[in-house]
Amino acid sequence: MQSTMKMFGIILMVIFSVSCGPSAPQMKTREVAERTYKCSLVRGTCKSECNSWEYKYNYCHTEPCCVVREYKRMEKLLSTPKYTT
Repeated sequence: MQSTMKMFGIILMVIFSVSCGPSAPQMKTREVAERTYKCSLVRGTCKSECNSWEYKYNYCHTEPCCVVREYKRMEKLLSTPKYTT
């Protein structure tokens, strides 16, 4: 009687410990949602391919998160003195 109760207790512990955590597909879905959210935070888009003026930030599921490079003005052109007549 005692050995059957021990076995029953062990089986219950295994069942409860396995069923408590999130399943693998749920974790994968949550990861994809987090990556897509992080992509939108940096004003990126999840596309199949990035253009030349974009860089890959991270990967949303299988496609990259493409973020537009910031436009940087050339200081040399702005700092030249302007001559007026």
